[in-house]
Formats: sequence, C-alpha cells, structure tokens
Amino acid sequence: MILTSPDKHSIVKIAKGELVSYKKNEEELIHQKGDPGWRNSDTEMFPVIGATAKSNFTIPTPKGNAIQDQHGLLRELDYKLMERNETSATFKKVYKKNTATKNSKFPEKSAEQVVSWPYSFTFEKRFSLTNESLSISFNINSEKGMPYMLGYHPAFKLSGTSFEILQTSTQKITLQEILKAGSLAFPVLNCNKIELIKEKGFNIAIKTEGFNNFMCWTEVTNMLCIEPITRYPNPNKKELFSNLFHISKGSEIFNVEIKPF
Repeated sequence: MILTSPDKHSIVKIAKGELVSYKKNEEELIHQKGDPGWRNSDTEMFPVIGATAKSNFTIPTPKGNAIQDQHGLLRELDYKLMERNETSATFKKVYKKNTATKNSKFPEKSAEQVVSWPYSFTFEKRFSLTNESLSISFNINSEKGMPYMLGYHPAFKLSGTSFEILQTSTQKITLQEILKAGSLAFPVLNCNKIELIKEKGFNIAIKTEGFNNFMCWTEVTNMLCIEPITRYPNPNKKELFSNLFHISKGSEIFNVEIKPF
C-alpha cells in the first residue's frame, strides 16, 4: 500500500500495517528489512514492554496472572485494513480475552508456546501523511481498569558513520551511548519530543502525545530505533512490572508525529 502527500514529495509504503518506507524528496528515512540490525521496520509493544523471562513470563493483573512474552502479544495478531485513501490508512487488531495465541518466539527464543491476556481490546493504528510529516495514532478500546503498557517501535535509517546524535530540550545523546546501553535500551524520560540530527540528509523530529518517554536501541551503526513508550521497564529492578502499568479509561488515543526537517 502506498500513501502520497498532496505535493507528491513524500511517499509512504505500508505492508500489513507495518511502516516499511517513508521517503521525502526520494530520501529513505526508515530502516529497510534485510539490512543489518533488525528484521522489522516498525512494530508495537502492547500490553507489556520489556523482557518477561525473569518473571517466568507471568504478569500479574487484577484478573489474575497473564502469560506474556517480550513486548506483549499484540505483535502476534494480524492487522485488518479498515479504510484508506491517498493520504491515510487505518488498521485494526481485535483480541478476545483469554484467547490462547501462538507465540512466534517458541521454541527458539522462548519457553512459552502460547500467550494470553485476561482482557478484551481493539487496537487501531492510523497513518496520516501531509506535505510536512507522517502521523501515526493508536486508538485503544478496552474494559475500564485494564492495565497496560504501550510502546511504538519504529527504526530509522542511519549513515553508518556513527556521527548521528539525538537531541532533546535538555540533553544530547550520542550513538555510542546508545550502543553501549545494548539490549537494555537507552531511556529518555519525561520527554515528548526528540530529534535525530544527521551529518547529511533530513534530520527527523519525533513528537508524541500520551507517551511522555522514549527508549532508544540499536546494536549497529546503520539504524536506530527511537521508541515512544508509556513507561521504561528497567530489567535491573527485581519487580519488573511493579507500578509500570497505565490504567485504561476505556478509550484512549496516543499520537506520534515523524517530521523530516
């Protein structure tokens, strides 16, 4: 699927709900599948963020324990296209509570064959392309009181020179600092805007509503994941998921704007 901006200078490609390309004036901004670093271009983390092996893949909820693998079960569900036009598209995933869902990480990367969650939910992802930016919104509908964590996990294309930096209103972060953080990911907390500054080509500003935190991850110099998150799950803490959950109000919307400049 292709979205085209009104001025025809920006083109977005989407495959089964995944952002696989965003070109501005023919410059690719998104990490490409098959390149070193990560096998995807974007995904979502829901209803948990972070590794779950240390807690035996068990997440306590008010409705009992749930079995979840790293970053939650949402990625195991398929998106259904709901509507589209030249500049926008909306996709939806639907989950019925306690449905046993095949875990794609089993058996190579996980001991759990199936995962489940004791709440029903619908999860909508909407792309909207303008001449200036690409917006991605997430509309979550669930039972009031459902605990959850939400993260958006896009990967951006880098030059491979290691000279890119991230900049917020209060700090500058080098790619080397993010590489050093490794699999823990580098936290950027209490922040709703971050900029990827490059030596050449478009810089990228990422502005969010509802998340208020980021974590940044890469293990290579040709791509960088800049991930808006509701909370940062510190795996060094004994109680990984204690006090990390957002409590659903029933219907909530989160927004991410990706703006080349």
